[in-house]
Formats: sequence, structure tokens, C-alpha cells
Amino acid sequence: MGSYHYLPLERVVFGQPAAQAAAEEVARIGARKVFVVASKSLSRKTAAIQEIQRALGERYAGLFDECIAHTPWPSVIAAADAVRAANPDLILTVGGGTPIDTVKILQICLAHGARVPQDLERLRAPDLKETKASPVRQVAIPTTLSGAEFSNLGGGTDPRTRIKHSFTGADIGPRAVILDPAITLHTPEWLWLSTGIRGVDHAVEALCSVDAHPYCDGLALHALRLFAEALPRTQAAPQDLAARLLCQQASWLAASTIARVNYGASHGIGHALGAAADVPHGHTSCIMLPHVLRYNEAATTGKQKLIAEALGQPKKSAVDAVAALVRALGQPATLREAGVKREQLAAVAAASMKNRWVLANPQPIRSEQDVMRLLEAAW
Repeated sequence: MGSYHYLPLERVVFGQPAAQAAAEEVARIGARKVFVVASKSLSRKTAAIQEIQRALGERYAGLFDECIAHTPWPSVIAAADAVRAANPDLILTVGGGTPIDTVKILQICLAHGARVPQDLERLRAPDLKETKASPVRQVAIPTTLSGAEFSNLGGGTDPRTRIKHSFTGADIGPRAVILDPAITLHTPEWLWLSTGIRGVDHAVEALCSVDAHPYCDGLALHALRLFAEALPRTQAAPQDLAARLLCQQASWLAASTIARVNYGASHGIGHALGAAADVPHGHTSCIMLPHVLRYNEAATTGKQKLIAEALGQPKKSAVDAVAALVRALGQPATLREAGVKREQLAAVAAASMKNRWVLANPQPIRSEQDVMRLLEAAW
């Protein structure tokens, strides 16, 4: 028994220039005041946001570009305040998972009247039993491969505890998504490639999920094939827009499993590493996924064979196939390389045991000591 919940995502537009596609989507939706939420680097170091502003013309209603990695609650409230002041009828989100998750959570804040960071305590999942409809939807133009645009789940960090919490609502995911490979040329190589492995992680943990089913399996397996083909191409030739678009489409497939099945410890421990040790989510997947696969080997033997085959390495184990891809892309393979200090591991382990995906891992994780063994191996 199970279910798959479709999101209120109307369209995915791919291969068109971002500014042109954004203007066309805004016109299709009929929005008259469009507020832009963007990453700071994209807004202040490139012309991408100015091009979008020009394309929107008189419908452009303002900009917020102070999003912060791991989405701390005060930054969400600051963004919500900026949206309240502008009173738009649509938000256009441009950037990676940080601005997209910021907008998801601020939509919940707007619906439920949250005005200070502490208000988010009552809005966390599963504490909030029923979310009100968002007063304003978003359209997303992603610039990384993290896939946040294809889910209605957002992660936000309580800075007092340094624990990342989940927030969800029926309509907080984008109304439309625009995949433009050209705008991703501004994305730093490490971020592009590591979030590609984040996409691999989505696919792998969907396949190995305790409640896996054929629909998500199909999405995940083809995502792995596309990532295995296209990610190395984008590393070898960063200007290869066809390869970049294949990566975006792989991310689309993989991320369509987010919160549709339970993931496992790679994601769950990754959330704790991000909040407690400031490790980017792409890097947490690069480091933790091989170790979690090894831990889960006995419980997911058949699925791990499919993973290795989809990655083009049928004679290798899934552990070795994923680790080889991470190495080939030049991404960190240990927590030490990512700047994590050994004395931080105990706090990460404690936080991990409060994460629902750690508790849903296919090979049960029953204690902080189990997490510590994984962290020590990864360190």
C-alpha cells in the first residue's frame, strides 16, 4: 500500500532563455506585480536579474537578495517582510535551493501570520497539522541541480539549536519551473557538480527507500543514467549547454521523488551536517552517500545492482560507482576535506537522530553510536 501525491506544478519550460520564459510565464499566469527573490551572487555579480527585470517591465515589483545558506529562520522572516511590503501577486525565485526554500517557508509565514523567527516553531512539520493556502505562489528559475523547485518541502535552520527543520504545504512548491541551461553558466563549478551529486543522492535514496515503488524507481533510474552521461561532460566542457540541460532534466526526474517516498541517512545526516557544521548539501551527499550505501548493502542488494548499472558501472558495486563519480568530478570525499572538525561529530550525531529520514533508513539506525560509526568512517 502507498500513494504518490502530485504537486500543483502546472508547467516545466526547458531550453528557453530565462528572461524571455519568465515574461511569458508571468503573462500566462496573468500576474501584475512580480517580486523577485534571488541569490546575492547572481543579483550583484551578474546581469541575469537585471535582464529579468527588463523583461518584466512595469510588472517588476522589487527584489530581495539576502537569502542565507541553510535558510536560517531570521532570513526567512526578513524575506517575508520584504514580500509583505511589496504586496505582489507572484514571486519569481532565481537561484539554487537556498532562495527556493526561503520562498517556500515564507509562503507558510504569510499564510499563518508569522512575523518573528520564533513563530516558525509552530509551523514546522509535523507540528503544523493543516497549512492554509499560500496568498502568493512562486515561479522558479533554478541555477543548481539540488532540485528544490520540484518539491513542496522546505528546510529551515533554527539558529539557536543549529537544527534544520522541515516545512511543508500543499501549494508552496512552484507553480511553474523554468530550466535555462545558459543561466547556470554563472553557477560556480563546485556548486554545479556537487549539487549534481545531490541529485544522484535523491535518485539513489528513492530507489533504496523503505517505501519505494515503481513510479519513483523509473524516475530515479533514468535520472542516474542522465547524470552519469552529462555531469562529466559539463565538467570537461562547461559551455556545453546541451549537457547542462540534460543535467537539469536529470535533476527534474530525481527531485520529483522528494517527499514522495522516504529517503534515508545520507539526506538525514546531511541536514544535520549543514545546520551544525555549515557543510553545503551537495558536499554532504558527495561524502555521506557511499558510506550510507555500504551500511545499507544487505537491506538493498537488488536496488544497489540497478544503481551501479544505471551509472554505467555494472561490474562495480553501487558504493564504488558513486565514489568513483565523486572522485572524477573532483568533489570532497571526506568530512575533513569539507572542513568538519572531529569534535563536531557528536553534535551532528545527536541532531541526526531527530531527523525523520535517518529514522527511515532501510538498514535501521537505532542510536547516536550508529550515526557516529558512519561519521567516523566519513571523516
